[in-house]
Amino acid sequence: MGGGKPLIKEKQMQVKIKKLREDAITPTYATDGSACYDLYSTIDCTVRSEARMHPVIDTGIAFEVPEGHVMLVYSRSGHGFKNGVTLANNVGVIDADFRDSVKVKLVGEHLEVKKGNRIAQAMIVPYPKVEFVEVDELSETERGTGGIGSTGN
Repeated sequence: MGGGKPLIKEKQMQVKIKKLREDAITPTYATDGSACYDLYSTIDCTVRSEARMHPVIDTGIAFEVPEGHVMLVYSRSGHGFKNGVTLANNVGVIDADFRDSVKVKLVGEHLEVKKGNRIAQAMIVPYPKVEFVEVDELSETERGTGGIGSTGN
């Protein structure tokens, strides 16, 4: 029956977390198909367009990102589309040697954040370490030194 190959579930990466606040919420995936997990607020606050109303929101969670990996923190799609709210730095980079609480700064039009609300999403991805080699010439390409807009619309 079925004729297809059985699905082999890949072993999940284990990431150690430490709750630095009693009220911190362990990150969760919204659905089985979610690439990113959600980060949660430990405070009530309001995001407004005025500069002084761009709160830094503590998740209360420190991560032990595995060596050779980085945690990337992104805005939540709903915040951007529904409320014009994004992360102040567009994408947060949490290095493997960082051990403090992950914090998020939201900027934009207006958003009421309540303690326990999802405030951002994140994923852990591997990265290559590179060695930079200084040379006199680089290989040629069709684009060459063409800058922004050089490939058309």
